[in-house]
Amino acid sequence: MPGRTSRASRATGDDRGKTGSDGYLLDNRQNEAAERFDTFTALFDPTTFRHLEGLGIAPGRRCWEVGAGGTSVVSWLAEKAGPDGQAVATDIDTSRLTAATRPPVEVRVHDVGREEPPGEDFGLVLVHVPEREKALRSMINALRPGGRLLIEDADPALQPLTCPDEYGPEQRLDNRLRRGFRHLLADRGADLSYGRKLPRLLREADAYSSVASPACTALEAATIRQVRDRLVAGLATDAEIDRHLANVEAGTMDLATAPMISAWGRKE
Repeated sequence: MPGRTSRASRATGDDRGKTGSDGYLLDNRQNEAAERFDTFTALFDPTTFRHLEGLGIAPGRRCWEVGAGGTSVVSWLAEKAGPDGQAVATDIDTSRLTAATRPPVEVRVHDVGREEPPGEDFGLVLVHVPEREKALRSMINALRPGGRLLIEDADPALQPLTCPDEYGPEQRLDNRLRRGFRHLLADRGADLSYGRKLPRLLREADAYSSVASPACTALEAATIRQVRDRLVAGLATDAEIDRHLANVEAGTMDLATAPMISAWGRKE
């Protein structure tokens, strides 16, 4: 049987860090989640698909997308795997995946950091969970010989500024709000520097970041709106949030994403 392959979900800096008693910081069920998934698709799908093509996605293969969130990648995997293959998409919250639920796609509610993999003979990937080491060991153990592993994770500690060129008050406000957002993530157990560890785990890697694209602007606006209530609970004022959103909408700032680091390997 051929080796299996898949990939990880993308997030800007482990942005699904837990909030404790009330779910995740960026909940898939919030209105802004759809906008954020659209921006991830525009920003990162081309790079993900390039890596997957390089690893070999052929008809009949069985793939697992961990922490899928949206439908774009699992739909692509299903098309490549064809009717004789399988594309399994898992997440703690599958509310955004229902549109893709048709053969050969299978959608499951699953916590990769706490539960056993939903089957064997997959190429498995690491996702944004606190129990990273446990999840990685579990997924590698489930790989068949020749199976492929692709991991993607952002590293906002490498690029902590949304506005790398901080030349005016608009840029300074943006970067201050980004620091507040990162503070919220860190308080919830997010590892903001995990991406840089991926190359030494799998040895083959590259990184991608985007600057000044319309998708960067859309992602910033959707993210700030989604965490607004938490930012104004001690990290910013409503007036500052309103001013920042107006600055973003004006389209005059060159916004950037944190580097998305991709690493891949093959189980012998």
